[in-house]
Amino acid sequence: MYLSIKAALAAVGAVLALSFASTAAAQGTIKIAYTDPLSGPFAQVGDANLKQMNFIIDYVNSKGGALGRKFELVPFDNKSQPSDALLALKSATDQNMPFIMQCSGSNIAAALMEGIEKHNDRNPDNRIIYLNCGAVATELTNEKCSFWHYRFDLNVAQKAEVMVKALPKNVDKVYLLNQDYLFGQSVQRDIKVFLAKNRPDVKVVGDELIPLGKIKDFSPYITKIKASGAQALLTGNWGPDMNLLIKAGIESGSNLSYYTFYAHLTGGPTAIGPAGDGKVYSVMTFSENHAVDIKNAQAEAWTKSFRDTHKFDFYAASFRTIFEMVQAGVNKAGSLDVTKIAYALEGLAVKDFLGYDAVMRKDDHQINSVYHVGAFQKTGIKYDSEGTGLGWKTVATVVAKDVEQPTSCKMKRPAIK
Repeated sequence: MYLSIKAALAAVGAVLALSFASTAAAQGTIKIAYTDPLSGPFAQVGDANLKQMNFIIDYVNSKGGALGRKFELVPFDNKSQPSDALLALKSATDQNMPFIMQCSGSNIAAALMEGIEKHNDRNPDNRIIYLNCGAVATELTNEKCSFWHYRFDLNVAQKAEVMVKALPKNVDKVYLLNQDYLFGQSVQRDIKVFLAKNRPDVKVVGDELIPLGKIKDFSPYITKIKASGAQALLTGNWGPDMNLLIKAGIESGSNLSYYTFYAHLTGGPTAIGPAGDGKVYSVMTFSENHAVDIKNAQAEAWTKSFRDTHKFDFYAASFRTIFEMVQAGVNKAGSLDVTKIAYALEGLAVKDFLGYDAVMRKDDHQINSVYHVGAFQKTGIKYDSEGTGLGWKTVATVVAKDVEQPTSCKMKRPAIK
């Protein structure tokens, strides 16, 4: 009798233990590793990304997270080095994190994609999905595409098409200056492609690649650009390579116009300053004044709440789309099985927080979403950037269906258990 009571108690204890373990698991967070430069010359970009992501995650968690769990962002400093990003990947997989996110550096993205492919092939019970929030070399969703890679920003070819479409008709001489690595080379190539296609009247009067993060004084480059007779400088530069370039141009008194992918990012408006009024344009997913222009009070309230607690303006609308798509994908999969989540993300369509369509294309895992071109100016804006007195005014909007481009992706797909 004693033994049977003891056995019964042991059984009850085991059931309770399993119950508590199940409850604890349900209450655990869904961890997303985030690796970008958080130190070194490009740290300002990584830090601003991190702050915006945490702000968005707090909102998504307030809406229930996914499967009863909250999301948690776990940052890793990759110092703009692929080797450090791969160390972050190793740490993330050691901890069974289902996602890793990275935005800055297509060379780093390529290394991560290769590392993830190898890891997922060898470890079918411990796979990981790569959420690409800004590494945009065109080939990453073409010949180098991967089932485990999802890009939530337009690729370079798409951005180049938007930029070229925004060039005024009276501009017929341009200068290209880009960073000498996978992304900058992609910008250089794709801008030329879309100039030839859409603006054959435009002549490229100069074309240079510069070492990433090495140039401290851009005034010699500005002298060459001015001497070339260019009316506009087209650049994919980001971080200090963009800020210092435009600052040198503005200080030179040049009448150049600057068409960029990233002048609106943190530090850009300050570097440009009031003398850049009407001279600088940026291809972007969002500006705070766009919410005002389309009379979206909810989106304006969102950006104001960010401004109330941060020292820079909110620009990462695409980041909110990422987390809302991941939330929807996890809920759709009904589990944290990474392969099921990856399949659930394919073809997923959502409305972004401005009400525009965003679709994750199944064929290559490239998002198609609305994009804008903003002009940095003093007039016609409600919100300035970084206390400069100037803000971004939308001068062109290209909706998702108009930026969709063909892909050469031939994707290898895993079986679902």
